Amino acid sequence: MTTLIAPTETAQIRLTKQTPAYWRVTIDNPPINVMGPEMVKQFQKVIQALEADEQVRVVVFDSAVDAYFLNHSDFLAKLEDLTSLPEGPTGLTPWPDFLVRLTRLPVVSIALIRGRATGNGSEITLACDMSFASREKTIISQWEVGVGMVAGGGPMARLPQLIGRNRALEVLLSSEDLRADQAEAYGYINRALPDADLDAFVESLANRIARFDKWAITQTKRLVNTSLPPDVELGAGWDACIASLGRPAAQEGIKALIARGFHKPGDVEDRLGYYLGELAAQ
Repeated sequence: MTTLIAPTETAQIRLTKQTPAYWRVTIDNPPINVMGPEMVKQFQKVIQALEADEQVRVVVFDSAVDAYFLNHSDFLAKLEDLTSLPEGPTGLTPWPDFLVRLTRLPVVSIALIRGRATGNGSEITLACDMSFASREKTIISQWEVGVGMVAGGGPMARLPQLIGRNRALEVLLSSEDLRADQAEAYGYINRALPDADLDAFVESLANRIARFDKWAITQTKRLVNTSLPPDVELGAGWDACIASLGRPAAQEGIKALIARGFHKPGDVEDRLGYYLGELAAQ
């Protein structure tokens, strides 16, 4: 096993070779795996490494932080540190650029979800080729409308094709927390599995695919990808997200959540959908 990005005081993602054909990307930004500008830059390094390697066939995304797969953005970071990052090769800003490149990558991507996949976590799940979740411990959420925002990582473009327009609107406009069984029933994820079985299932599947011919994997994925929404739709979502952050409604909503305990371990993060409803009722 070879670690490509060694953990340091500032590393928030570990990219590890299980074998030359099978890699793991482990998100590790305790205590609650929020995504700020530094993590976005590290995701860019991850996608560059995956694109440059000719042997890798499968990459699995998982988390080292208990109860969180990948959470919402870091609202305590400076917004300009994110918006000033240079565009990626797709012409999109770094987060949607990463998501587009992940979906089009000639490598099979699998999300192993245990804990909350809130906002950004849902968006990386939608960008992956497959997703498998802990039945007992997974919660998926596109929470942004509940606080007066628009999501920035493309769920408006991706969800309708995956689960249908009406269900996509339910997910996005309700800002509710979805348990793994409900996400599976909607087609949001591939399968909800007993937590005790999740790791072994994903490991077996990843190793199986990693033994197959890369040309056949690449060509199959390329042809399936003809049904993807245009990249520009993810860019439009990002622009709407950044614009929404400047609205008084969003600023007031985020401040109100933070005053209740948002952005740190506790009940607000654990039951975000409930607290968004409480906020709207006031």
